[in-house]
Amino acid sequence: MRIEQLNGQRVAIWGCGREGQAALRALPSRLPSLPLTVLGSAAEREVWMATHATDAQFDLAPVTLERLRGFDVVIKSPGISPYRSPIPEALAAGVQFISGSQLWFAEHAAANTICITGTKGKSTTAALIAHLLRAQGVRTALAGNIGLPLLELLDPASPPDWWVIELSSFQTRDAEAHPRIAVITNLIEEHLDWHGSVARYHADKLALLADVPQGIAVLNADDPALRAWADRPPLTECGQWFNDRRGWHCADGAICFGDRAVMAIAELLLPGWHNASNVCAALTAVAAAGFDALAAVRHLPSFRALPHRLQALGACAGIDYVDDSIATTPQAAIAALDHYAERQVVMLIGGQDRGLDWQPFADRLAARPPRAVVCTGATRQRVSALLQQTLRAPTLSGVFAVESFEAAFLLAQSQTPTGGVLLLSPGAPSFGQFRDYVERGRRFAELAGFDPNQISDIAGLGIA
Repeated sequence: MRIEQLNGQRVAIWGCGREGQAALRALPSRLPSLPLTVLGSAAEREVWMATHATDAQFDLAPVTLERLRGFDVVIKSPGISPYRSPIPEALAAGVQFISGSQLWFAEHAAANTICITGTKGKSTTAALIAHLLRAQGVRTALAGNIGLPLLELLDPASPPDWWVIELSSFQTRDAEAHPRIAVITNLIEEHLDWHGSVARYHADKLALLADVPQGIAVLNADDPALRAWADRPPLTECGQWFNDRRGWHCADGAICFGDRAVMAIAELLLPGWHNASNVCAALTAVAAAGFDALAAVRHLPSFRALPHRLQALGACAGIDYVDDSIATTPQAAIAALDHYAERQVVMLIGGQDRGLDWQPFADRLAARPPRAVVCTGATRQRVSALLQQTLRAPTLSGVFAVESFEAAFLLAQSQTPTGGVLLLSPGAPSFGQFRDYVERGRRFAELAGFDPNQISDIAGLGIA
């Protein structure tokens, strides 16, 4: 849907977080006389009123089917699941639901877009692609789920040559993106509370591929769920694979292209094998866009890791603190622990319980346990019980369950020996304790004695 098609319609913006605020700013710039109603909370209204000179029409009543039927079009925030009542009933009643991302893509159908999604690694991969393109003199935008809503860049004064856009599974479902290049880093079990099932989660992610009939799909050859799609259209026509020995992959401690070792992984400022995989994804995308990926390699060492992703905060009183707050799946927590396998590690895990399977995490710890594990949040009882049943290693000093994050931190700190690592890698979202993973990571840094204002900015957002 184009923005001009909203003219004369009864339009609501449901949710006034980043995406909702972006829509509330962008639409009046095109349709100044269009009435807009915000279906939001008192807290969202307070934030808007405190940061904007103009008022907005907020409706603070609960969102019901009857309320939604009062609108023709509802611009829905990504975090609101379309599979939950009252949305299915409202759709049946003729209400149209769209997203801010969908509006942006409709307005920029001819743009050169590289869209990145995946369970893990999508933000780092998107930032890497933008970094490598800019290093070669390409005017590039970096936006989307990474922290800058697309509608914030609706009408740039000087448009970029390429748009690098991160999309969550909440956004790929209905963005209608039609990217020139679609990158999928991996498909793991996540966000089941929003999607309802693993199959639907995968389908909503893979919806991005349905929008690349004339483009290229860049996919992870190491991911079983993606490999299962290798022989299906449109991948048979447009698929390019990283972590495949014929292309960009990792081998013998190096980033390789085919049989050629191009750069030692140790030269990167990105910790962990999973980040080396993200590098391969980015280089494959750069080449797919028509640029010299081999020439781009020399710019990799100047790329710094994004905050809250295995971010080494530093040492304090003999303990190294690592913020991996972005790790919202058990698999991501496993990757973090693998990176510190040679160290004495105490893990701080837990958060919102979405019913994910923690058995692979428990099995990994049983094979090579950390020094201790402290569980917090809604997952604490279920996960700690599983770990206690699975772990029998004498080197493990204990598995603990503590409700509050602050108390869990202090306990984890007391269990960490001098020279050891206190690793925040929750394996679960922060909701219920914190607004998001950023707030959780900032609190972890603050408790550890570091300035949270120095660690949370993502460099490179916008057009440059």
